[in-house]
Amino acid sequence: MLSLDPFIEAWELRDLIRKGDLRPREVAEFFLARIERLNPTLGAYMTITAERALADGGRMEAESRRAFELPLYGVPYSLKDLTPTREFRTTLGSKNYADSIPAADAVIAARLRDAGGVLLGKTTTPEFGGRPTTEGGLCGVAHNPWNAEYNAGGSSGGAAAQIAAGLGPLAEGSDGGGSIRGPASNCGVVGLKPSRGRLTYAPHRGEAWGGFATRGPVARTVRDAALMLDVLAGPVVGDPYWAAPPARPFAEAPRAAARKLRLAAICETKLGPVDPDVAASFESACAAMRELGHRVELIALDPGAMLLDCARALICVGIAAIPIADLESVDPVVREMYQHGKNLSAAEYVNLVAVMHNTARAIVQALDPYDALLTPTMTMPPMRSGTFPSSPERYLDELWTWIAFEYPANATGQPAITLPAGFSRDGLPIGVQIVGRPAGEFDLIALAAQYETARPWRHLRPRSFSASNS
Repeated sequence: MLSLDPFIEAWELRDLIRKGDLRPREVAEFFLARIERLNPTLGAYMTITAERALADGGRMEAESRRAFELPLYGVPYSLKDLTPTREFRTTLGSKNYADSIPAADAVIAARLRDAGGVLLGKTTTPEFGGRPTTEGGLCGVAHNPWNAEYNAGGSSGGAAAQIAAGLGPLAEGSDGGGSIRGPASNCGVVGLKPSRGRLTYAPHRGEAWGGFATRGPVARTVRDAALMLDVLAGPVVGDPYWAAPPARPFAEAPRAAARKLRLAAICETKLGPVDPDVAASFESACAAMRELGHRVELIALDPGAMLLDCARALICVGIAAIPIADLESVDPVVREMYQHGKNLSAAEYVNLVAVMHNTARAIVQALDPYDALLTPTMTMPPMRSGTFPSSPERYLDELWTWIAFEYPANATGQPAITLPAGFSRDGLPIGVQIVGRPAGEFDLIALAAQYETARPWRHLRPRSFSASNS
């Protein structure tokens, strides 16, 4: 059996394969064996694509001379089960789509394969991506690798659990209100929500959830997230949104020269209290930024409260727009969103889109004097599975309190990244969020890498999934 650290970084793994120290197919076999052994208790993968992974690995070996320079040469990755794939079912986490196979791959799925990646499978998601925890609907529970009684978060819970447990080095997720950042925060890994227009939804959609949603990388380190973003990024001709390409590849950002920055900070919201452990971790993260020489200023701005009505309506309409043959089979929590969205008129929707854009403009203008914004990622540490919401009927009241710092960046279209920032008294990860300027991923990644160097986390691993147990 191949001896390999399952927590190896993607770029490091790629370089070992390039040097000939490892073969792509044996790397695929290593991670498939680990998935087979650990996924039944973790719940990270919905569909395991073993034959495809071995074929991808074999293809990279057969085409090694041509494939050598590919950015993901031989590197395993996963796709979230909301992302269309023509070879494998795309269930959307729903019994209504349990056997659905799309007619074409998402463009970003094709990009990952063409970059030399090896597809391990599709990760679990709550139904239609409608929960901040991964449970309910067709999928099983995505358990938190740090404590299996707690949830990995949602809706990219499977993706974050995969990365945190060492079941693959890269994962694609999607984020319509925090669905990359929340799970990454809960699992102690890196989650990057790109700018609106940075990634394409082609060929199946122009946009999602009124422009709230995008896709992006989940990884163990900032450098790996940047490497994956370079592969995913770029619009398709005709896309409704375009983000200007960076002057240099995102993968160069972690090595960019450090600059002294002016950073805004927010740690309060009218939508609910911030847990003391979260507040303490956030203050520690702000202290790290000050130690790096940055100026951190607390500001009186509450984007979550400003955008609450827009987010509540536009996200629910996005769920309600999905064709559903059997509404009774839908997770009762997600059904609340569906029914709320169905009750909104077209005129109300159009007006709320306008309000969202105008409010987002005001928020971005208020933040313009600053190079980036710091917030907690979530207002509370991870939840025990089965405890959130308190009831389906309470979901649309309780949801926004937990994700109050996340969904504003979906409305403004700004890039945002979550980084490990500490642990709760129960030993569960807590994240800090950095929100960048519009289309400012390069500078955002550079700042995140500085923080990572000051407060490294790569050595922190869930005990139950550590290399000694692999």
